[in-house]
Amino acid sequence: AKLKSFAAKIIQLLKEWTETFPYDFQDEKSMKELKEIAHRITQCDEENGTVKKIISQMTQNLLMALSARSQYQEIREKFRQPVTDKGTILKTKPQSTQKDILSVCCDPLILAQQLTYIELERVSNIYPEDLMQIVSHMDSLDNHKCRGDVTKTYNLEAYDNWFNCLSMLVATEICRIVKKKQRTRMVEFFIDVARECFNIGNFNSMMAII
Repeated sequence: AKLKSFAAKIIQLLKEWTETFPYDFQDEKSMKELKEIAHRITQCDEENGTVKKIISQMTQNLLMALSARSQYQEIREKFRQPVTDKGTILKTKPQSTQKDILSVCCDPLILAQQLTYIELERVSNIYPEDLMQIVSHMDSLDNHKCRGDVTKTYNLEAYDNWFNCLSMLVATEICRIVKKKQRTRMVEFFIDVARECFNIGNFNSMMAII
């Protein structure tokens, strides 16, 4: 009875650990230790298949989380690669083929909604361990910036980069317009987009636009 009670507590601990800090189990050594502990727990309650089922589900969820984050990391790494100078591309392209954002989406509400989807996608990939890594290295780093060689994840960096990309997009869309009347229209459009972001509760995109 004591073993069963102890096993239930260990299962709860492992369940919360794997859900909150899945990256702790990304290397083979830690995953092997997890499997060994899980095996010993199931032996404490071999008659009842409930424990085995919970352990199996926990392991499956952990592997899925690690796989999803690995894929997200690969996609993000592609965007981190250096690209050709955008200014050169714009100069070589005919004016007729250069579309501004109004020709793609002229409704401020729709654009604000799309920006919010992107924000939510970025935020959903930020885990407590990302914050813990910054806190753990805060004392030894200058300017409170996260150093690349001590971090395992780049989700906060990706979120920060998205903020900068949106700011640059807004500035580029406005500044590349030559005529004052059209430029004023573009500024007013982005003001409306920022207002819609505020109404939705997407303050990050709103501040990036501002």
